[in-house]
Amino acid sequence: MSNLSNTVQQARNYHISDIPKRSAQRHPHKLALVDGNTRLTYQQLHDQVEQLAAYLLQIGLKKADRLLLLSHNCWQFPVIHFAAARIGVLTVPVNFMLNAQELAYIIENSKTQIIFAEDQLTATVDTALGQAKHQLTHFYKIPLNDGVSSASWKNFNECFTQKLSPLPPQLLSAYEPIRMMYTSGTESMPKGVLLNSEALMWQYMSAILEGEMQVNDRELHAFPLYHCAQFDVFLNVDLYLGATSYILRGFEPERVLALIEKEKINKLFCPPTAWIALLNAKGFASTDLTSLNKAYYGASSMPKSVISSLMEKLPHIRFWQFYGQTEMAPVATVLYPEDHQEFSTSVGKPAFHVETAIMAKDGRLVETGEIGEIVHKSPHLTLGYADQDDKTTEAFVHGWFHSGDLGYFAETGHLYIVDRIKDMVKTGGENVATREVEDVIYRFNAIQEVAVFGVPHPHWIEAVTAVIVIKQGHHFVLDELLAHCKKHLSTYKMPKSVHMVEALPKNASGKILKRQLRQQYQSLYIQEQTA
Repeated sequence: MSNLSNTVQQARNYHISDIPKRSAQRHPHKLALVDGNTRLTYQQLHDQVEQLAAYLLQIGLKKADRLLLLSHNCWQFPVIHFAAARIGVLTVPVNFMLNAQELAYIIENSKTQIIFAEDQLTATVDTALGQAKHQLTHFYKIPLNDGVSSASWKNFNECFTQKLSPLPPQLLSAYEPIRMMYTSGTESMPKGVLLNSEALMWQYMSAILEGEMQVNDRELHAFPLYHCAQFDVFLNVDLYLGATSYILRGFEPERVLALIEKEKINKLFCPPTAWIALLNAKGFASTDLTSLNKAYYGASSMPKSVISSLMEKLPHIRFWQFYGQTEMAPVATVLYPEDHQEFSTSVGKPAFHVETAIMAKDGRLVETGEIGEIVHKSPHLTLGYADQDDKTTEAFVHGWFHSGDLGYFAETGHLYIVDRIKDMVKTGGENVATREVEDVIYRFNAIQEVAVFGVPHPHWIEAVTAVIVIKQGHHFVLDELLAHCKKHLSTYKMPKSVHMVEALPKNASGKILKRQLRQQYQSLYIQEQTA
C-alpha cells in the first residue's frame, strides 16, 4: 500500500480503541461508570485508558500480544480492555470460576504475555502457571478484596504512579484480531474465538438499532463481563453511546432490585435463570421498578410461562430477546417487544447486519418450515478459532457459519430453535428435542428450573432424563408431574426418570451445564441393569 493510501486509510479508520476518546469528546463530564464508591466521567475513563496503554507499551507489550484478564466485574475491566486495544494487544477475558487446571489450558492455548487478575484469584493463577508449559513474566493484581498475593504480582495501581506522555496514534487495522473470547465449554473443551474490531463494531450497531439503545440509558451490569453478552451487547455499547453504567461484582437478586429503585435504572439484561430468580425474590413485589422500561434476555431459552409471568407482573416494561453466540460477537437474531405475545417461543428475526438460513447436512438451504441447522452470514462473525484450523473449517463449511443449533423458519419469518444438535436425545430410533420437554415441565406450576438431557440406556440407547428444582413452599408427588407431561407429550418423549435437586449447575453467565449433568447421571441405567 502506498504512503498516500496509508494516510487516507488512517483518516478513515475507526477502531474499537477509539471509543473512550470519542465518547470523552462528546460527553467529557457525563458519568460513564459507577462501581461502588468509584465514579468515572467519560473524560476520566479516557485518561485512565491512555495512561494504562502507555504503561503497557513502556513495559514491552506490542501489537498482537495477548493479555489475559481474570476478574469479577469492576471498573478496571473495561479500562484494561480498551488500554490493550489502544496498542493492538488482544484481550483474553477468562471465566473467574475456572480451576487451576482449566486456567492452565487457556494460558497455554492463548499464549498470553501478561495477566491482570483479581487479587483473590492470583493464587489460582500461580497454581495454573505451575502446571502450564507456557511461561510469562508480567503479573498485575486488581485490588478488589485486599487479597494476599505472592511477590511476583504487582499492584494494578502501580500502572498509574508515574504520569506518562500521551500515546501517538497507533497503526491499527479493524480487520486484525483484537479479542480472544473462550467458548463457555458446556459441551467440550473451550475454543479461543478470534474477534476483530470490525466484527465488534458492526455488532454494536446491530444491538443499538435492534435494542433501541440510547445515550440517556442508565444500565445495571450484574453478569460477568468476561462473557460477550454483558460485555459486548450492553457495557461496551453503553460506553460507545455515552450512556451511564452501574457495575456489580455479580448477580444478587435483592441487590439488583434495590439498585434499580435507588438509581432509577431503565435498562437491564439478565439470562432466563436470573429473571426467574428476580420473580422469586422476597423484595420483588415491594420494589419500585417504574424506572425500568427496557429489559433483555438471552444466553439460553426463556420458558414461555416465565416470560408470560414477567410481562403480566411488569406490564410497563418492554422485553427483547437476543439470540446468538460468542462466534457472532454475539447477536444473531432479535425477538422484538411487540412480538412477545404471539411469537414468545421464537427467537425472532435476523438482526440488522445478519443473514440467517436453515441448512441440511448436505449443504442445501431448506424450505420454510423444514428443520435443519441454523447458519449465518454476517460482518459480526469471528475470524475463526485460534490455532484450530480444523475447527474453523468445520464451522464455515459451505460458506456459512454453522451455529450448532437446529431450527426452522415459520411463514412469518420468525426463527424457532428446536434444540442444540448436541442436546437432541436419540431414544428408541426417534429424536427428542429437550427444549420441548423442558417447556412442558416449566408449565407445571411448582417447577422453578428444569434441565432435560439424554443418558445411555441399554434398551432405548438414550433415555430422556429430567432434573428439576422445585419452587420454595411447593410440594407434589412425582406422579402429578408425570401425569402433566403425559397430557402434552408423546410417550417416547416422556422423561424415563425425574430427579429433584436443590440447584442446577450453571456457569457464571447463567447457562445450565448439561454436560456436567450428563456426566453425573450417565451410569444411572447401567447401574440399574447390573444391580
